[in-house]
Amino acid sequence: MLALGIVTEVFGPHGEGLPGFDFALCGDRPGPVPTDLGVPLLIEHGLDRLAAADLVIALPWAGFRTPLEPAVLDALSAAHDNGGLVAAHCVGTFALAAAGLLDGRRATTHWRFAELLARRYPDVAVEPDALYIDEGRITTGAGAAAGFDLCLHLLRREYGAAMANAVARDMVLPSHRDGGQAQYLAAPVPEDCQDERLTEVIAWAREHLHEPLPVAELARRAVMSKRSFARRFAAATGTTPHAWLRSLRLSSAEELLETTDLPVEEIARRVGYGSAAVLREQFVRRRGVPPRSYRRSFTRTP
Repeated sequence: MLALGIVTEVFGPHGEGLPGFDFALCGDRPGPVPTDLGVPLLIEHGLDRLAAADLVIALPWAGFRTPLEPAVLDALSAAHDNGGLVAAHCVGTFALAAAGLLDGRRATTHWRFAELLARRYPDVAVEPDALYIDEGRITTGAGAAAGFDLCLHLLRREYGAAMANAVARDMVLPSHRDGGQAQYLAAPVPEDCQDERLTEVIAWAREHLHEPLPVAELARRAVMSKRSFARRFAAATGTTPHAWLRSLRLSSAEELLETTDLPVEEIARRVGYGSAAVLREQFVRRRGVPPRSYRRSFTRTP
């Protein structure tokens, strides 16, 4: 039910100005289905709905260790063959693997079941530490709340950063976590005064992206040595200060490209890159297209 709630929150109805989707729950046998909360769920649609879907998300299910019905595997393959995006998170990834959609691809799942996935499907390159892995029309995510990261990534990829950020704000969630970030953190929530200082420094950095922000300066503001700051930062965020800043700068640049007419040179300055050339280099390397091409892709005329 957690996974269903996550998908429904992202792709279900939102406020005015946010995207609406033709959302449907499908199963091999429509009708009441038991859930892990003991509340039955009514499934109205059969597998025939999958073939024409733009996006199919395979949800986790308790019986993932047992073989799936051939009709389910055929329906997932048909959705992919017809040009749809196919995704899964947590143990839902096992359904995509069973359908052969992950052969020769990278994939992730809940860290607790990553070894089982790799052992059962040796043709899949399992990456147990990733939050989500985007392989084009196949995307997989880690367990539990990482489903939000997967769904928001898909929304960001197809509709742009501004739309994904608006939906994230509607759900009171962080707008973006990089897919390479660790699944689980030693100290995900600040627990003492040092972590409170770290939280304050992170908030300050968000407001000063236009500045260079070397790690030494961040550590000084946190009243820590560079080594201690890097260690505490990794424990709190699952990534390095450099990688976090890079992701934040690119995400901010995406939103400015989508929502403003600012020149690329000015956007580069606002997000902390020394020149438009540096922003372009990072954009091409991390997003696959230059900033101006990205802007054209997500510019919507009224």
